[in-house]
Amino acid sequence: MTVPLARVAIVVRGDGQLGATPPQVARLAPIFEALSREGLAADAVVFDDQAAADVRTKLAGYDAAVVWVDPISNDADRTRLDEVLLDVAANGVLVSTHPDVILKMGTKEVLYRTRELGWGTDTHLYASADELREQFPTRLATSGPRVLKQYRGNGGQGVWKVQLVRPDVVRVQHAQIREAVSEELSLSRFMSRCEEYFGANAGEGRLIDQSFQPRIVEGLVRCYLVEDRVVGFARQYAQGRSPAEPQGAGATEATPPADQVFGLPSAKTMFPAHEPAYAALRRQLETAWLPGMQRLVDVATSSLPLLWDADFLFGPPTPDGQDTYVLGEINVSCVIPFPDRAPTALAQGLLARLQRPAADYRGTIP
Repeated sequence: MTVPLARVAIVVRGDGQLGATPPQVARLAPIFEALSREGLAADAVVFDDQAAADVRTKLAGYDAAVVWVDPISNDADRTRLDEVLLDVAANGVLVSTHPDVILKMGTKEVLYRTRELGWGTDTHLYASADELREQFPTRLATSGPRVLKQYRGNGGQGVWKVQLVRPDVVRVQHAQIREAVSEELSLSRFMSRCEEYFGANAGEGRLIDQSFQPRIVEGLVRCYLVEDRVVGFARQYAQGRSPAEPQGAGATEATPPADQVFGLPSAKTMFPAHEPAYAALRRQLETAWLPGMQRLVDVATSSLPLLWDADFLFGPPTPDGQDTYVLGEINVSCVIPFPDRAPTALAQGLLARLQRPAADYRGTIP
């Protein structure tokens, strides 16, 4: 019988039903298989807030915990899970993504902290409802449509496009709905609605304010990385505008007008890391933007997430017609789906980390 090199917990969120297997476990089958090929024994560990103490005890028996849990899921956030992960990491379990790293690069605040990099745009941060009320109206009136994003979230939750249509009247769209659904209301009422975001995440909530990117009608490019290397891309289009859709790239009756495109509900089309169309983006990301982000937020390469992704919208073209890119968000908590290359690269990266001295990954991440 072959003795595994290490034991790995694949942590997912459950719904509290004893013995129930969350559906994402099946979607992670390629990860389990890749870990096995590298000689690592992997088990699914289901987290539920009510069973946090039991999960802490269980994780203490593993060498590593690789986590697939969204920041927000129904009414649950990651507060209790992150407490468990911090505890087991401090006692020698390798955790990816470590909660300290999530706070540095996996929240929307990274858009503000890295706004001066080549992937940045006109970006501001509101740390309180008072700051929002004092600064946002003038900014909205003078710079066109804005996008407000809550500090931690996923699936478009707490992401709003805001456009001034009349004095003190705004048209807003919520990205979570992912349809061309808008609402008109007073600006003051909308800002009151946003107050809930400042009390989220144990009072650490805030809002990030970016200029709206009109080329969202062309979709986005998602870059998948294992640590500091791109392992693939996904192309995602606005509704009714994907060349792969049956009626082609032209607009259909179901296609929203260009000025109403905000959420992107279409399926992702995967591409390998060497895809020529994204060679320039890959080069910029790996050689300039990622090292720049690491310096700004203070995350060492050895502490980068084992699997993460960065979503890029198309910015204004250069004078010679080349694409530019604007970072929309970074996802480090629950990356599904992922390119075919990702599981093997993740397993090899994890094995390499486990073979380093434990002090390299114990406790607070540098």
